[in-house]
Amino acid sequence: MKYDFDLMPDRRGMDAIAIDSIGSPGAPAAPKEGFSAIPMWVADMNFAACPAIQDAVIRRVQHPAFGYFDPSRAYYDAIISWQRDRNGVENLSSRHIGYENGVLGGVVSTLNVLCSRGDTVLLQSPTYIGFTHVLENNGYRIIINPMKRDEAGIWRLDYEDMEKKIVEHHIHATIFCNPHNPCGRVWEPEEIRKAMEIFERHGVWVVSDEIWSDLLLNGARHTPTQSVCDYARFHTAAFYAPSKTFNLAGLVGSYHIIYSDWLRDRQAKEASLSAYNSMNVLSMHALIGAYGPEGREWVDQLRTVLSRNVNDAYDFILRHFDGITLMKPQGTYMLFLHCEEWCRKHNKNVGDLLKAGTDVGVAWQDGRMFNDPFGIRMNLALPHAVVMEAFSRLKEYVFA
Repeated sequence: MKYDFDLMPDRRGMDAIAIDSIGSPGAPAAPKEGFSAIPMWVADMNFAACPAIQDAVIRRVQHPAFGYFDPSRAYYDAIISWQRDRNGVENLSSRHIGYENGVLGGVVSTLNVLCSRGDTVLLQSPTYIGFTHVLENNGYRIIINPMKRDEAGIWRLDYEDMEKKIVEHHIHATIFCNPHNPCGRVWEPEEIRKAMEIFERHGVWVVSDEIWSDLLLNGARHTPTQSVCDYARFHTAAFYAPSKTFNLAGLVGSYHIIYSDWLRDRQAKEASLSAYNSMNVLSMHALIGAYGPEGREWVDQLRTVLSRNVNDAYDFILRHFDGITLMKPQGTYMLFLHCEEWCRKHNKNVGDLLKAGTDVGVAWQDGRMFNDPFGIRMNLALPHAVVMEAFSRLKEYVFA
């Protein structure tokens, strides 16, 4: 079956922050008269969901009772087969899988087991803003391990700085983003293995956010963090969700994979203390529908669409946006622009550049929140024609 990724559903008034919040505090400014808003900030997609998901939810809704329940065998089997077939994960069983209302909640529950409030946690930079918020809100200190771009412009881990920070600050836990948001790196097995050697030397536990692992571009392959060595397998809590892959954030529902009995038992206890971490029956059926045969076909077609969007946007920027640097993402559907040269050349700051874009309807995202003072993040999960319309406006009105 061929799915229609050229259609952009009208999401106005349909519970979409990406559209309805434009012009509100904390969101991109509303466009000037004569320009429509193009949502390129919130990390959700502007495509219709896979029909199998709606079918699964509708089938369940047609039964008129919604009482207490436990996750079904079909739920666990769907995750096990998805991880096996898509990521090469073997010997995964239902006891290794646990429900999470969201990845960030799971991150905090895990850190609360591994750390004491006030402890220091290592993050790579540029840094996903969600990590920053939940760590600060829960009383943890953040130490940044800045990544570096090599001669080819590819983001790389700085292992020397990583080990130095771990030793200096007595760090016992790190958050690892695989694939990386906002930079779009899909880490290679040897890169993860080298980091794990450092973590093992110093007894560092790993919380691995792998929510983007299905959204791979141009043939890239995901390496689960837990797969690279025995230390990684038993000292990592990995977090996944269909929400990013299938645009189901509004249904709520993530899951963890934890092989260590010690960590899994304590993490489950920590997550249960506030009684917040309860699955919604409709999100369970949505996952089952998403991870079935139709969902697999849908994601494969989506990857092709996203790859084209990223390739064409990247080439357009290199041709027309002098002073903007970036790496072509290997995964995710986000571009992360570094605008320092352009800002200095034009005596502007990132705020000025953001305003010029939002004036013509390009609702892009302030990258300074991601620990880059010259950064802008852009969501390309829109129909190709809409993506190119946004870049045409930027060329004509902003970067001319």
